[in-house]
Amino acid sequence: MNENIITVENLKKYFPIKSGILQKTIGNVKAVDDVSFSIRKAQTFGLVGESGCGKTTIGRTILRLTEPTDGKCIIDGKDIFALKKSQLRPLRTKMQIVFQDPYSSLDPRMPVGEIIGEAVREHNLVSKSDYRDYIVNIMQSCELRPYHIDRYPHEFSGGQRQRICIARALAVNPDLIVLDEPVSALDVSIQAQIINLLKELQAKRGLTFLFISHDLSVVEYISEVVAVMYLGSIVEMASKKELFKHTMHPYSKALLSAVPVPNPDIKMDRVILQGDIPSPANPPQGCKFHTRCPDCMEMCKTKIPEYKDYGSGHYCACHLYNK
Repeated sequence: MNENIITVENLKKYFPIKSGILQKTIGNVKAVDDVSFSIRKAQTFGLVGESGCGKTTIGRTILRLTEPTDGKCIIDGKDIFALKKSQLRPLRTKMQIVFQDPYSSLDPRMPVGEIIGEAVREHNLVSKSDYRDYIVNIMQSCELRPYHIDRYPHEFSGGQRQRICIARALAVNPDLIVLDEPVSALDVSIQAQIINLLKELQAKRGLTFLFISHDLSVVEYISEVVAVMYLGSIVEMASKKELFKHTMHPYSKALLSAVPVPNPDIKMDRVILQGDIPSPANPPQGCKFHTRCPDCMEMCKTKIPEYKDYGSGHYCACHLYNK
């Protein structure tokens, strides 16, 4: 259980900014800037942060849906960033993704059975005689009915479409599934059903999840380890229990203070951040968060804080703890 399914080292993803008739590169948007983490087998790793911090880019890059700028991603003992497309193909079944919008990620011209089974046929995972039964079994494990196999995406509700996307990911029997905000487009009651389905599938199949979200209450429920991102970098990472009880970074504290509590008698000590999010094309010097940090010191404006372990696997990048 301590085996790492995936190890990401110093991942960078920069998008070039081009200008002029010749489209010369005049700068870079640093969407992901030197990120490292690892995920153990059968673990759920939560990645949180506000919109635009680089969460989705990490998920897409480690699957090579987007090519990285620099870094390593070790899966099954191989650095997939160094592999050619032909060498990467056998590993595609080991890693899958569930996108945020279930409708736009489904081909409207294909029936559900074909959507779920397309990759199964492409990789020759089951025989032709067993194909239909295999797809039906996958659908039933995701709480879809056998008669849904010949229907089209527009005939389903949002929750059912997301179940189709999960079934498509499960069909190739992966080790790692990247869940890119899989419930943010759904009603609250349906969100609970999908989250419980994911936990049930994980327990039965030993799946490993990278769960990307901006909803800390959902992340707290499903994740075992949580990493907080800000402007392309991880600023704090710890086990769920440690991070929610002993929050260190000022940005993490601000995020947690914004989580609503369903009790009118509890008064939240809300942290209101001042200013706007800096541009990832021109991040501030020193600590990236210093322009909005309520605890900003003079050294924060010039010196990049060291990202280190403060005990019990609790990592943080903040000058407040380097005194």
